[in-house]
Formats: sequence, C-alpha cells, structure tokens
Amino acid sequence: MKERIQQYRIISNWQLADQVFEMELEGDSSWITHPGQFLNVTIDNAYLKRPISICDWNENGLTLIYKVVGFGTKQMSQKPPGSMLECLVGLGNGFTPEAFEDKRVLLVGGGVGVPPLYGLAKTCLKQGKQPVVILGFTSEKDIFYIKKFTDLGCDVKLSTNDGSQGVKGFVSDVMVQEGLTDLPYFACGPMPMLKAVWKTSSAPGQLSFEERMGCGFGACMGCSCETISGSKRICKEGPVLSSQEVLWTKD
Repeated sequence: MKERIQQYRIISNWQLADQVFEMELEGDSSWITHPGQFLNVTIDNAYLKRPISICDWNENGLTLIYKVVGFGTKQMSQKPPGSMLECLVGLGNGFTPEAFEDKRVLLVGGGVGVPPLYGLAKTCLKQGKQPVVILGFTSEKDIFYIKKFTDLGCDVKLSTNDGSQGVKGFVSDVMVQEGLTDLPYFACGPMPMLKAVWKTSSAPGQLSFEERMGCGFGACMGCSCETISGSKRICKEGPVLSSQEVLWTKD
C-alpha cells in the first residue's frame, strides 16, 4: 500500500514500564497486512526521529508501544486520550510466518523489539502455529507484556541481563539452555541481539531491523544494510530480512 497520512484518535496512553508507554489509537488499520510493519508519528509538525512498529491491531484501530528517548516521544507520552495523532502509514514489509511450514516457531524479542512480536504471535496462532516466545530485558523494571503473551497461550521464557527475573544473560542463552536452536525463528531487537540469535540458531529465520531505522521513509539513507542482493534500506525494503540474505559470518 502506498504511503499516506492518517489521523488517529488517542483512546489511552499509559506507562507500562520504565520509560515505556502503551498507546491505543482509533482509526483505519486496513493498510496493515503483516505483523512487524510500522508508522511514523508527527509531533509539532515534525516526524519522530525513528518510526514505531505496530504492536497490535483490529478493525477499529491499533496499539503502539514506545519508549521515551527524547523530546518527541516525551511529548507523545503527554498526549491525553481524545486528542488526535497524525501518522505516516503504509510503511514496512513485516514478518511472514506463512513462509515456514513448521507448527512450532520461535519468537525472540529484546526491549522495544518486543512489541511487534505480539501481533506476530496472534498471527502465528491463527495459522495453527505454536509460538515459543523468548523476551529479553535489561532488568526487572524494564519488563512488560509477559502476561499478555501467556494469556494468548504462548510458551514464554524470559532473560534479564542482571538476573533479576528469568535466566541471567541474554535471549541467545535461553535458546541454548532450552534446546530451541533448531526452531524457525522471528527476531526483533538491537543489532547485537539479532546477531547473537542468528549465530546461535541452526534454523532459518526472519530478522526485523526496526531499531536501525532512521527517518522511516527513505530520505536519510541512514539505515542501509548489506545483503547478498546488495545494499538495502531498512525502512524501504524492510525492516524484515531473511536470515539467509544478511551478510554476516558465524565465526
């Protein structure tokens, strides 16, 4: 779908965890075709520095989860229910769980890479797949959405860098400890996490590079990634790339 401006009405906007907010929006969601797509929010007539991935959606609207990291997202966190939000929509390719025939799949998210996995988990379940979800956070105060995933019926495993909850370490440590390295996977999070998952897994996967995006619509060229097909702009040809096309080495 072609990029376009869309107005949304804010239904709720509340804090989930340390500097992490959930915003429910009412408006058109027909442009969303796959989990992991994103939009760009306008604050004071300027786009946020980085777009935001869709967490969940239905016929009436959508849900965003975002972290306050600067002036724009701070302003966003202060917007009251009932106010309007202008967004650029029709962005990103998203995950394609139908690409794998396996009934058991692995969903791996770190920090603000967790939100797009929620809509992905719902999509997987609708397709008859059973998601095993590994969520990684820095510490207990950063954790959110664990109950949301378990309420869906997902098998959820947790890691924290400081060991305050779950496995002490990283999501890749959980993959090894739980014997999950052979499951087809979907991963979203910071680059070190994506590389660790890619190196640890022996199965094919899909990687969302949403954290690398800059402007979100191809103007800044700041999110280019080298692949076997040449350089790709994450915001225009991603954010999801297959594990087979990234140019990394396992040594």
